[in-house]
Amino acid sequence: MIKLSNGGAYLVNGTDIIEENESGALSARLGGQAPSREEAAQNTMAYRILKEHNTSGNMQKLKIKFDKMTSHDITFVGIIQTARASGLEKFPIPYVLTNCHNSLCAVGGTINEDDHMFGLTCAKKYGGVYVPPHQAVIHQFAREMLAECGKMILGSDSHTRYGALGTMAMGEGGPELVKQLLNKTYDINMPGVVAIYLTGEPAKGVGPQDVALAIIGAVFGNGYVKNKVMEFVGPGVGSLSADFRIGIDVMTTETTCLSSIWQTDEKIQEFYDIHGRGECYQELKPGSTAYYDGVVYVDLGKIKPMIAMPFHPSNTYTIEEVNANLLDILHDCEQKALVSLDGQVDFKLTNKVRDGKLYVDQGIIAGCAGGGFENICAAADILKGRSIGADEFTLSVYPASTPIYMELAKNGRLADLLGTGAIVKTAFCGPCFGAGDTPANNAFSIRHSTRNFPNREGSKLQQGQIASVALMDARSIAATAANKGFLTAATDMDVEYTGPVYHFDKTIYENRVFDSKGVADPSQEIQFGPNIKDWPEMVELPENLIIKVVSEIHDPVTTTDELIPSGETSSFRSNPLGLAEFTLSRKDPAYVSRAKEVQKAEKAREAGQCMGEALPELREIVHKVKETYDVCKENLGIGSTIFAVKPGDGSAREQAASCQKVLGGWANIANEYATKRYRSNLINWGMLPFIIEPGELPFKNGDYIFIPAIRQAVKDKATVMQAYVVNRDMQAFELKIDELTDDERQIILDGCLINFYKNHD
Repeated sequence: MIKLSNGGAYLVNGTDIIEENESGALSARLGGQAPSREEAAQNTMAYRILKEHNTSGNMQKLKIKFDKMTSHDITFVGIIQTARASGLEKFPIPYVLTNCHNSLCAVGGTINEDDHMFGLTCAKKYGGVYVPPHQAVIHQFAREMLAECGKMILGSDSHTRYGALGTMAMGEGGPELVKQLLNKTYDINMPGVVAIYLTGEPAKGVGPQDVALAIIGAVFGNGYVKNKVMEFVGPGVGSLSADFRIGIDVMTTETTCLSSIWQTDEKIQEFYDIHGRGECYQELKPGSTAYYDGVVYVDLGKIKPMIAMPFHPSNTYTIEEVNANLLDILHDCEQKALVSLDGQVDFKLTNKVRDGKLYVDQGIIAGCAGGGFENICAAADILKGRSIGADEFTLSVYPASTPIYMELAKNGRLADLLGTGAIVKTAFCGPCFGAGDTPANNAFSIRHSTRNFPNREGSKLQQGQIASVALMDARSIAATAANKGFLTAATDMDVEYTGPVYHFDKTIYENRVFDSKGVADPSQEIQFGPNIKDWPEMVELPENLIIKVVSEIHDPVTTTDELIPSGETSSFRSNPLGLAEFTLSRKDPAYVSRAKEVQKAEKAREAGQCMGEALPELREIVHKVKETYDVCKENLGIGSTIFAVKPGDGSAREQAASCQKVLGGWANIANEYATKRYRSNLINWGMLPFIIEPGELPFKNGDYIFIPAIRQAVKDKATVMQAYVVNRDMQAFELKIDELTDDERQIILDGCLINFYKNHD
């Protein structure tokens, strides 16, 4: 199904791959006129788009300005509040504020709708676009109304991926969007580019999620595409519809790649024509000889219906494998859960076996990944005239936008689904992050959505609750529903797929979406709710630093959901201090109290008071440091840190870092960072992204670490810092920091991005 090259490769005329170790074959093919690797690398679609958007004049050190931006209602309040504190006057580029996460208005009284009104009034004041709740999920609206071939979009959601439509899109934490709102740039080194070389065509019953999961399973664990651009090429692209390509593309986020881009053709032109935006199409394809840093070979014809078992999208099997080795695979998942769940609950999957078959409690087809028109129509074809049964199993379907919902009503698929016992709901991202359709305790849910991390279905370990999610394609979810909850691959069903034509009705948005057309109204008053709070004051990086380790996490990967839980906590994301109370609550419930104890000492220092009175245990630590270093409250800061092996997989949410910061966090220490997004969030909130080599740690939870002359080290662009574990001795060890831009260093020195703009603009 999937094969990875061992090195770089050349794509010739868009069809033939010649790996770098076959350089003689390349010269022979090109008649001895083979370009250099550097020349051929400039022929990728990614390079060309990045070059058009780069303002630095140096293609190795990019400073990108995006064409458009988009955010949803658990990110846009914090972004706009940060930008306002930094001098925002007008949105300089189109900025769309969708309301697809905190849509239920069911938690915390009025605070969800207060955020929506904040968004509407800001769209009026600063010249943006406001999409009301239940109209569309963020990424579907962007596909329908924002994407353009050759353009770039930045979104404050990790699944900001519109590469199938010829748009290079990136999901980042809120501060990166703030930079764009203030006419600054997105600064990165030129990323590597990996070819996703597609051949053949999918078998009947195989859907985009099947292809996506197969790719994720092949590249996540080895980091093959980490922080690179995935460029989809090859003769197999033409066999896929626009919707199918979109369904694969949105899941590229789960590989930890930076972005994605696809070659475009008449099927993508048709997509733009259907949506009344034909002028936004242009053909994109690599140059005649393009160099890639690697190749992922995907034979579409060999892809089988897939399932990603709990608790990660890379934990992949074919459904055929699961059914053939059921007890072994379920037992293996239970063993992995002992690590993922820290043994907090008794997690079982083997008890889901009935008469030798795996029984599923719930099916969900939803959101930016599953809620597309073709996915839902295919599910309706499978289920037509059948029943999902009257037992535990339930099925909910969420079309990704109201225009899709209307077309399903017009063409009869909505009635077909409802007739089976399925429920069809409005556009909402809740099932993807644990805020909708939470199953029963110990239930097993199959979902065509984006993630299946622990608690993504809404359970709470700290309250003894656990359910689990497996990711599947809408077609196999429908096949399972047709068999009343017993796991079934769509390829095992005898179905005639009707493939109805999609008709987009733009009047739905014209009647309901507020579009300023880029015209700001400075006289508009912003409507604030009582939960919308300003960011607290943050101080600059001190000359010397003592940090206490207040959490130690040894999971192979720590997700942003574990750093700051999703679900009902989303309602508090307009309130930095209120949200911070939930930090690590599902992973290390004692974290918040430990961090606050340390913060008392720093607050006392900032007020000119005695740190030792606020935190008595600190007296002995400072005394020990003073035996060697000349420190005092004027030049010594106190804060907290966490250690995690590989933190930051998953969501782009900045709150995974900012919550630590407002509780007094000064750093993270990790063996590596799972994503560029999370590391950027740490930096933008003034936190030091330390690296320590894998192996036995010199410190443990509860230890104090002293880092002398840290401010000067950051100024001097040091990559290795001397540090000491402070106890009866001063145990020396090294902390490292990977490359930082000049602006990133200054942000850390200033204490956060808000201070950076206050100090330097």
